[in-house]
Amino acid sequence: MAVERPNILILFTDMQRADTVHALGNPVIRTPHLDRLASEGTAFTNCLSPSPVCVPARCCLHYGLYPQKTGLFDNGTMMPDNDASYPALLGRQGYRTHAVGKCHFTPDRLARRGFQSRETQEECVADPAQDDYVAWLIRRGFDAYEPHGARGEMYYVPQISPLPAEAHPSQWIGDASQRFIQRAARGRRPWCLFSSFIHPHPPFAPPKPWHKLYRAPGMPLPHAPANSAALQTWINRLQNRYKYRDRGIDLNLLRQMKAYYYASISFVDFQVGRILETLEATGQLDRTLILFVSDHGELLGDFNCFGKRSMHDASVRVPLIVRQPGRYPAGGRCRTAVSLVDVYPSLLAAAGGIEPPAGGLDGVDLATLARRRATGRVVFSQFSQGPTGIYLAASA
Repeated sequence: MAVERPNILILFTDMQRADTVHALGNPVIRTPHLDRLASEGTAFTNCLSPSPVCVPARCCLHYGLYPQKTGLFDNGTMMPDNDASYPALLGRQGYRTHAVGKCHFTPDRLARRGFQSRETQEECVADPAQDDYVAWLIRRGFDAYEPHGARGEMYYVPQISPLPAEAHPSQWIGDASQRFIQRAARGRRPWCLFSSFIHPHPPFAPPKPWHKLYRAPGMPLPHAPANSAALQTWINRLQNRYKYRDRGIDLNLLRQMKAYYYASISFVDFQVGRILETLEATGQLDRTLILFVSDHGELLGDFNCFGKRSMHDASVRVPLIVRQPGRYPAGGRCRTAVSLVDVYPSLLAAAGGIEPPAGGLDGVDLATLARRRATGRVVFSQFSQGPTGIYLAASA
């Protein structure tokens, strides 16, 4: 008898640090649903982004290759348009594949890159023909608002979302994900859903009343040792100028920034809980591989820096949790160095050992690492802009 292939659910956030899950050591943040995943699955506590910037990191996950092979090193380059992506390969093997939210297939906002269908929610889009979420907002009379928060000089100023919680970008992702799961439950094909949240990417703009979840005076200050300036690279200094300010550090602003960053994550966590409830209600929870991960982190004032594009832990290390009963130990903690390039081969292994595309993949099956500690494994990260770059090789 053939083994039933699992459904696949990838829960993806943008710019979420590894130290923002309560169950993994953060006593301040409230993430009950991520905590549940960590108790029922395996948390990989040393997961490094292969590139601490949005498009290159996402491309590495999508194709299972490091930047040296994808050719993407910053946000301005288009992803490869071929049939070697994981959704394309899963689709050829009978999976129903769908993406909800931010894919960042820049500059082609409507590209599918192997997905059979998409519901789009990208950044800085005003044309409803280019974005399903914008079209949805306009139909409900919210076209006068900046749905992802005010940018420009307000980019790193914590702010309350101009939208009510029920129209917030994270809520829309949760709603769309629930609808897909409910529809897919009526079919016979296994499915793969990529649910991608824009948040907690700045502007840090949680909706009411979630903005009250954390009080700024009680928030811990960033890690900023006395020699922080000596640890900054050229790109850190450049980002500081346009993402924060030229002179001075405002401790009250830093605390408020972290409070709204955490609130944005807690609101995403709430959506994760709603999605898990839908899986349970449709009888699909234990038949679904659930993988939660982010593209890269956020410096958030550590070393007096802001943004990404850095090899400091806050920027390059991300949370990674996988739940699949029988393959990933419940409550497991894996300290082996892993990467987003390991996601693709892990999906193929879970789907019955599908052969990788010609040319192979750079990663390994995470389930094998979850069951036994690997020694000497090295993972890589790089960011390049023109002739200049920063690089990292790490092991654990």
